[in-house]
Amino acid sequence: MSTQTVSPPEATEATETGSASFWTASRLVAEREISSQIRSKGYWITFGMFILGILAMGILPSLFGGGAPSVATVGAESERVVAETELEAQPVADAQEAEALVREGDVDAAVVPDTDGESPLDVRVIGLEDTPEDVVAALSVAPPVDLLEPSDVSSGAQYLVTFVFALFFFVFAMYGMPLAQSVVTEKQTRIVEILVSTVPIRSLLAGKIAGHSLLVFAQVAILAMIAPLALRMGDQGALLAMLAPALGWFVPFFILGFILLATMWSVAGSIVSRQEDLGSSTTLVMMLVMLPYFGVTFLQDNDLAMTILSYVPFSAAVAMPVRLFSEDARTWEPFAAMALLAVAVVVCVLVASRLYSGSLLQTGTRVKLTQAWSQAE
Repeated sequence: MSTQTVSPPEATEATETGSASFWTASRLVAEREISSQIRSKGYWITFGMFILGILAMGILPSLFGGGAPSVATVGAESERVVAETELEAQPVADAQEAEALVREGDVDAAVVPDTDGESPLDVRVIGLEDTPEDVVAALSVAPPVDLLEPSDVSSGAQYLVTFVFALFFFVFAMYGMPLAQSVVTEKQTRIVEILVSTVPIRSLLAGKIAGHSLLVFAQVAILAMIAPLALRMGDQGALLAMLAPALGWFVPFFILGFILLATMWSVAGSIVSRQEDLGSSTTLVMMLVMLPYFGVTFLQDNDLAMTILSYVPFSAAVAMPVRLFSEDARTWEPFAAMALLAVAVVVCVLVASRLYSGSLLQTGTRVKLTQAWSQAE
């Protein structure tokens, strides 16, 4: 079936000279989208699951801690000291072998003889990046601690924050799918032909993006307020202190990142006329949603890759807050990354507006982007 345009001349004229102004029409469309979403049980069920998930991640680690820490021991004195605790001991021949096990992550720390005579227990503790508090606390007297690769942020905390930021962006960015489905539904049922007789096409686009975005932003804001409470309830105040600056940057980055993707979700819905064809038109958008999740999750230990990802518009919303949390980013970098992201949003909105206008009233087969661009008013 060939693509055909079904817009009557009077509908086009009404679109240009309709009684409602652009902003008024956009507001009405946004209110309609919000009202439709909040009446859905699925919306509240999903939001409730997010709240429970945040509370679980903040509280459960303190309630259900892991097993006893494992340590490599060197010499009879180290073995005797560790034997008086609940630590899991792994005897090794010398300090070099113990350090190798710590670097490889096979043990949480090493307990070696104190050759400097500084420790009342005649042993020292060797950690990797940060002081192994659980190991030190298990000993009767706190011995000196040597760190092989000192870091202000522990690897465990960095991994947790990276995973949470990436997962949140991935899940909420997928909220753009209902936006695309809404556009296709209105085309498939021909409701859109009635709407454009009184509402400008670009107002439909702006209103839909605004409505869905406001709902998502409200959820993110609430969850951002719940997260510190959950961490305090789980006695993770130290993590909260480190997380607060990065969380403050994550919210504005997320807002711009979501708007960027929302424009693309809208166009993906406008170029097809049936729900069955939506999968083919949303493939690219889904790949751009997955980029921050998989890229940042798997490359979080690669400084060069993380630096590049923090300036790519589709991954900056996750990569830059993670680098700020790990204190790898300079003071000016988040401002530069946000400026680039803002420019990308403006460009994408302008392009999407033209493509949406040129494809919304065309039915039949999937509309080519070049055709939508050429037929836009």
